[in-house]
Amino acid sequence: MRDHSPFAELSALSNFTFLTGASHPEEYMQRAALLGLPALAIADENTVAGIVRSWSAAREIARQVAERQALEARDGMIGPPAPQPRAPDWANVPRLIPAARLVLEEGLTLTALVRDRTGWASLCRLLTTGRRRAPKGDCALRTSDLLERAEGLTLLLHAPEGDPRPWRKHAAPLARALGTLGARMYLLMAPRYDGRDAARFARQEKLAGALGLETVASAQPRMHHGRRRRLADVLTAVRTGTRVDDLGRAALANGECRLRSGAEMRRLFSGHEGAVERAGTLAAGLTFCLGSLRYEYPSEIAEGETPGARLRRLAEEGLKWRYPHGASDRVRNLLEHELTLIAKLKYEPYFLTVRDIVAFARARGILCQGRGSAANSVVCYCLGVTSVSPEIGTMVFERFVSEARDEPPDIDVDFEHERREEVIQHIYERYGRHRAGLCATVIHYRGKRAIREVGRAMGLSQDTIGALSSQLWGFFSTGAVARERMREIGLDPDDARLKQTMALVEEIEGFPRHLSQHVGGFVVTEGRLDELVPVENASMEGRTVISWDKDDIEALGILKVDVLALGMLTCIRKAFGLLAQHHGQKYDLATLPPEDTKVYDMLCRADSVGVFQVESRAQMNFLPRMRPRCFYDLVIEVAIIRPGPIQGDMVHPYIRRRNGEEQVTFPSDALGAVLGKTLGVPLFQEQAMQIAIVGAGFTPDQADRLRRALATFKKLGNISEFRTLFLRGMKANGYEDDFAERCFAQIEGFGSYGFPESHAASFALLVYASAWIKCHHPTIFACALLNSQPMGFYAPAQIVRDAREHGVVVRPVCINASFWDNTVEPNGKGGLALRLGYRQIKGMDEESAAWLSAARGNGYGTPGDVWRRAGLPPSVITRLAEADCFAGEGLTRREALWQAKALTAERPLPLFAADLGEEILNEPAAHLPAMTRGEEMVEDYVTTRLSLKAHPLALLRARLTPQRAAEAPPPHRPAPP
Repeated sequence: MRDHSPFAELSALSNFTFLTGASHPEEYMQRAALLGLPALAIADENTVAGIVRSWSAAREIARQVAERQALEARDGMIGPPAPQPRAPDWANVPRLIPAARLVLEEGLTLTALVRDRTGWASLCRLLTTGRRRAPKGDCALRTSDLLERAEGLTLLLHAPEGDPRPWRKHAAPLARALGTLGARMYLLMAPRYDGRDAARFARQEKLAGALGLETVASAQPRMHHGRRRRLADVLTAVRTGTRVDDLGRAALANGECRLRSGAEMRRLFSGHEGAVERAGTLAAGLTFCLGSLRYEYPSEIAEGETPGARLRRLAEEGLKWRYPHGASDRVRNLLEHELTLIAKLKYEPYFLTVRDIVAFARARGILCQGRGSAANSVVCYCLGVTSVSPEIGTMVFERFVSEARDEPPDIDVDFEHERREEVIQHIYERYGRHRAGLCATVIHYRGKRAIREVGRAMGLSQDTIGALSSQLWGFFSTGAVARERMREIGLDPDDARLKQTMALVEEIEGFPRHLSQHVGGFVVTEGRLDELVPVENASMEGRTVISWDKDDIEALGILKVDVLALGMLTCIRKAFGLLAQHHGQKYDLATLPPEDTKVYDMLCRADSVGVFQVESRAQMNFLPRMRPRCFYDLVIEVAIIRPGPIQGDMVHPYIRRRNGEEQVTFPSDALGAVLGKTLGVPLFQEQAMQIAIVGAGFTPDQADRLRRALATFKKLGNISEFRTLFLRGMKANGYEDDFAERCFAQIEGFGSYGFPESHAASFALLVYASAWIKCHHPTIFACALLNSQPMGFYAPAQIVRDAREHGVVVRPVCINASFWDNTVEPNGKGGLALRLGYRQIKGMDEESAAWLSAARGNGYGTPGDVWRRAGLPPSVITRLAEADCFAGEGLTRREALWQAKALTAERPLPLFAADLGEEILNEPAAHLPAMTRGEEMVEDYVTTRLSLKAHPLALLRARLTPQRAAEAPPPHRPAPP
């Protein structure tokens, strides 16, 4: 009996061909292992976005096989013995062949298989070319592009679906040209499962002979298993905007378009077994591994100075700047230790990149603050990356770059949200778009969107979809809870169509829907970025993104620099500017007076409207219970009101222990070292992982895999094995089951919502800075906060009301005193008042405000003055009148509006340009009725979203207070005109 060459699937379509493929890349790799396939090519349409996930899945399978082999070598065989010399079925580890399906504008489709590193660079450059010349989400590739970038690629030309003559018009010249270039090309044959495959294969063999090509077989699967057929049809319906019932021929005829074993392929290609054999032989020669990619970080060599020497020089200069009276021996020793470790791991260029970006921002006056495990270090403090002194509280950089974990540094830098784009464009200009790009973010199907889109595809009514999406989401979208909730809202959970829809919603949860851009994760390279990963256009003009998300680049060991936006930094920078302007006080984040008792007193009263991170209702309720008295209390405050500690029931035990209501105890001395500074209660992400290592006996590798599994839990649901291992390990080490369960619940919460101590420390500094400004300079704080909108929890009306409660004099928008921004002006009593700016007027634009201010001169008297001198259109002047901006000139809102409505869109004639119009056109005065207090207040809210005249409830207070209702005067009703 002839020994067959093992079949390998060379053109599988995953769900990263968005709304077409019906299986995750990971599922393909797992299925390939079960089917005994030696290799598998994930070839998505014009993208390699899912390729890293396939590679990671293959690596995980290899790890599991190695673990079992080691176990069997130690303890004997598990299960029935396998015949020798054949390896057992579970030992099959499929190898990923990086690939992409290229759809050309000429109507040809090819699968490009990567042979070597040159081939990977060619594929990335090809996809970059097509993506950069098309709008976001599209790709425009041509045969000419393929001829320029075919080196290192093996190409599988897809056979035509219908009449081959138009197809041959482009295929024949391409085959000849590629043959001349020495490229390897085959004709790909795939079954259609329509009963005519045998005749189709015969025609395709002849076609291949005419082109001088050999044939290769593929199942061209759209799913890893036939049970995904229904979901594949739903995806088609979503993609085409139709109902499943109306798909017609666009629906799959059956569930056969799935990943297949070698035996199945030989049966399907009976008479053409050579094509099946050829697929296996071809795969054996494609040995490129994604793990062999060698990422080169920019060298950051400046003026001949090596990165190591430059980093040391800048750090030592910063030490003198940060510690003008001399640094302690402890700080100096820490700096030396960190520099030695950075040099050993060769991360000097990374720290220099972050430093240079921060230096650019500071040179432009852009406030920024670094955070992360490596950011809270002496090195970053000396480089100016962070303003958190490593001597404040505890040494929060304990998770500094670890040699044992061999993880890249973690530094996020927050910039003012209004000016971050300047920093982003600087990075593009410095490194070039061929060397820098933002990471992608994969948008996945989650509760509400899944219900809405699947519901529409399944033909549910809009009322039903609305009821489901508003009541069922997140963890409650499926299961017994969902059935009960459906009954409560009047739906029948046993209805066949509804039941099928909810099953499909559960199945589509976690499916990728499209690629978006990361909030600020930059990848920069020494060489060409587009030879490492394809680069494409973002939806935002002037930005380009790579095809991989943060998890993908982390898996490949690629460094990223996070350039993030934070509204509070904009507010603080504007407040610092106002402090310097009006009080002559120059502060930055590092020089604010530390540990101010009045600031902590204010926070203990929950007086925190507008204060960073502690302005939510949950934080306001918690502040009086927490009673923060030092900086490290703020670190805990930032981290504790998060889903992780809340889900793990860690909040109440911590408060009881802090207030002396409960004794501080530790489950063991080992965990006491981990939990000591949080009174025996785990609050930080680092502690959660340390519990797994110290308490449950996890290895660092297992703890890291647990972290990754938790991050992808909602998508893949692969956490049960870790739960069992964790609980078993805790029990073996003598911990109670209840404590182990609570610990794992908290770790689960941290998986998606974890907050590291290092990030909490950086945020705590901004909490303190914003609270200090609010406490000592409420007028300036309110002004800066309003000028930084939109941000935070509170609308301008609430910010203004809170400011007035703190004694701030707030003055309305005035045609002769206001500017675009809100401003601070003398209040006539030696203090400062807040003057509202034109930005508070709904529909007002900054350019009109600039013209208005520039042409003001000695002041405007009427709307006509504004029309003649500022040249603003009547529509803008009407908005100013509606916002009561002319009240300071003695005009009521209605009088100003009456005059504004009389203006035309035409510019005034020269004769009337010199304020002569009113004298010549002496129109009789109109007698307009006065507006009531309630009408004035309503108009204020309509135009400026706040009112300084009254609170809405002030008009109803008499009615809401029974004892005062009888004493209340009758409502004022104006006389009819």
